[in-house]
Amino acid sequence: MRIGLLTEGGYPYATGESRLWCDRLVRGLAQHEFDIYALSRSARQEARGRVRLPPQVRSVRTAPLWAPEDDGRTYGRRERRRFTEHFGELAGAICVPGGGPDGGPGEGPGGEPDGRGAGDRFADGLYGLAELAAERGGLPTALRSETAVRTLEAACRAPGTHRAAHAAKVSDHLEAVGLLERALRPLSLDWYDAQSLGAVDLCHAASGGSAALPGLLAKNFFGVPLLVTEYGVQLRAHYLAAGGTARSMPVRTLLAAFHGRLAAEVYARAALITPGNTHVRRWQERCGADRAKLRTVHPGMESGRFAAVGEGGDGGDPRTLVWVGRVEPAKDLVSLLHAFAEVRKEEPQARLRIVHSRHGQGGEAAAYLAHCRALAAQLFPDEATDAHAVGDNPVSFEDIGGPEAADLADAYAAGSVVVLSSVVEGFPVSLVEAMFCGRATVSTDVGAVVEVIGGTGLVVPPRNPRALADACVALLRDPRRRERLGAAARARALELFTVEQNIEAFRGIYLELISHCPVRREALGTDGGPLLFANPAEEHVPGRWAGDGAGGPGGGTPGPRWAEGIGAARPVGAGAGAGPGERDV
Repeated sequence: MRIGLLTEGGYPYATGESRLWCDRLVRGLAQHEFDIYALSRSARQEARGRVRLPPQVRSVRTAPLWAPEDDGRTYGRRERRRFTEHFGELAGAICVPGGGPDGGPGEGPGGEPDGRGAGDRFADGLYGLAELAAERGGLPTALRSETAVRTLEAACRAPGTHRAAHAAKVSDHLEAVGLLERALRPLSLDWYDAQSLGAVDLCHAASGGSAALPGLLAKNFFGVPLLVTEYGVQLRAHYLAAGGTARSMPVRTLLAAFHGRLAAEVYARAALITPGNTHVRRWQERCGADRAKLRTVHPGMESGRFAAVGEGGDGGDPRTLVWVGRVEPAKDLVSLLHAFAEVRKEEPQARLRIVHSRHGQGGEAAAYLAHCRALAAQLFPDEATDAHAVGDNPVSFEDIGGPEAADLADAYAAGSVVVLSSVVEGFPVSLVEAMFCGRATVSTDVGAVVEVIGGTGLVVPPRNPRALADACVALLRDPRRRERLGAAARARALELFTVEQNIEAFRGIYLELISHCPVRREALGTDGGPLLFANPAEEHVPGRWAGDGAGGPGGGTPGPRWAEGIGAARPVGAGAGAGPGERDV
């Protein structure tokens, strides 16, 4: 099987959110071939180079989102008319309320007399622009033109538009058009032909948003099924990022509406969506994703590095609490320090080790770390809080890889209870690592924490130092309970959160999607002409053979046995005469 893996800002680069799990997926599914289509976010990321790729990766194609590409083409009168029509449809769709998680999946005002809602208009505009780019090129230039600005201005002034969009000024129109041009750059790529994305059997987007745009076009142009995996919600990330900028309210409204419409279109066109946890799944459902398409696949994490700690039977120092992670305000170390002050009143010998990573630490994180150090010194004035030394200090701040925490597994092994105090959390990686180590945990009820813990740890409300302290004291005083919870946590983590379970899940999903969504393409010989006898005679029998089996999209009477596998309705001409992507699996 030939897979088109679509990424943005991650694999195959040396840095990025999707680097680890994509690399594990590709290496674990060595029986398939992978073509990687990567959208890069910065020149710095590309300069750091790629990870070492396994032989099953056939090719890597990279396109920068950080630099506009201009093919030098301009539009004549007819092309400008087409561009204005399609961009007007897209702009009109993002100017009306509705379509996002806050407005619900409904269309809201702005429906057309022909029955089309804003979602249909967005799709028509998006695919119309893609077709124009494929036929004529010149889309980046057109999206930065005065015509685009005037078209967006007219859409904002139309009746029934969002109040903030209606109040947009010329400067807002100019900024919004620039941001939309950047978001739509994947439409102008040269990936959409029969030798590129048209030749793959399945497109697998490693995230939603821009990474899934090439998959949408492959689905639209060639009928290639699209699988979307989200371990973090791209739409939520856009909302949070927009809140930290100096953009005006009209610009933020238009950009949020665009990403909301794009997410809804991705979810509508995807054959299957695999959220990483229930928290992500709820976001996808609020964006209009069909529940029948949703299948939770937990992230796969490497458990081997924690095996020695988890299987060693050593429960760690019974007086020590451990916190592991990146220091940032969302982790709420302030509440943790106040909670530990309460713990010390009940258990004077208790210690707290804060083990943190400096990787990618910015100015805000450094300032927050300094604030936490100062707070620790204030709460424990009679006992110094040196940066690294543990000794008799009740609180220590240690770098991962530093002298007191030579390895991540050693950090978890040092204590008997692992604490998570976050107020915002997606998938809690540190909790899973603690579970691999067989440690009892105390966590705040945020994100996917309850789903991950599943009854193997104590959960308290966020921003509640008293509740956090009571839970920690309860575990510090009960070694048998810690042992039971730690053993149950390790068993749960090994069952649900390993790399092996993640790979097996996607192995089955790939086969299922291909069996239900066979790609039909003409088999060509080495001379470029049709390959004789490349398709089985049964392929020409009327009926939905690949979808008639039990559990298939069509339901009904089971089809013949030859249609049950992934080879249904596919060319079988393997060997030298097979065309691109036409090989037996």
